[in-house]
Amino acid sequence: MPERPRIRLVPLAASLAVFALVLRAVHALPDTATGLSAEMTAGAKASGIKNVVTAVLLDFRGYDTLLEIAVLMLATIAVLSLRTDPDALSRRISGVAGPVLGALTRAYVPIMIVVAGHLVWIGSSGPGGAFQGGAVLGAAGILLALSGFARPRWSSGAPMRWVLAVGLLTFIAVALLPLALGGTLLQYPDESRKSLVLLVEILLTLSIGASLTSLFLASASDTSEGERR
Repeated sequence: MPERPRIRLVPLAASLAVFALVLRAVHALPDTATGLSAEMTAGAKASGIKNVVTAVLLDFRGYDTLLEIAVLMLATIAVLSLRTDPDALSRRISGVAGPVLGALTRAYVPIMIVVAGHLVWIGSSGPGGAFQGGAVLGAAGILLALSGFARPRWSSGAPMRWVLAVGLLTFIAVALLPLALGGTLLQYPDESRKSLVLLVEILLTLSIGASLTSLFLASASDTSEGERR
């Protein structure tokens, strides 16, 4: 019994010590600091990418973005490999949509595809990019599935696998290209930096959209024709 108060004091002492270190670090910060904003702006301008966020993700922080895409693709592969139905990506998970939902789906899906393309294209100069465009593209695929529209047979075959993998494979190829030219990993050539970044963004959008749709289809329960869940 007498030892219990001491045991409780250990976490309190550790928390106070960490708090004191953080407080000292914050207090030691200079009154005015620009950080790396000037360097990032200059680097983005040199690359031809006006949007600093896109330049950071694919140029300055390319390792992190490459690993993020790899994790997403590995998660998709893991989910697809554990599915019990080999035709999970081509089966119906919902009955045929009613006239209202069907009409809205036919009207919205083309708009969503255009918006996804616009987000990728505008990503070099404004808010947007592959992750945003891929999310909208994946939402369009999920909306089609929930509306009961049939999916083509190739959606569970080799073409879908290539769509899932093309973004990551292209990113890896672009990352390794400078090594063959005597440079370093992810060091884009100056004369083609913007074109390579745009190519990677477009293909990553397709892969991310296909990945999100595949994850939904592989985990959704199916339904009989005409029924809805």
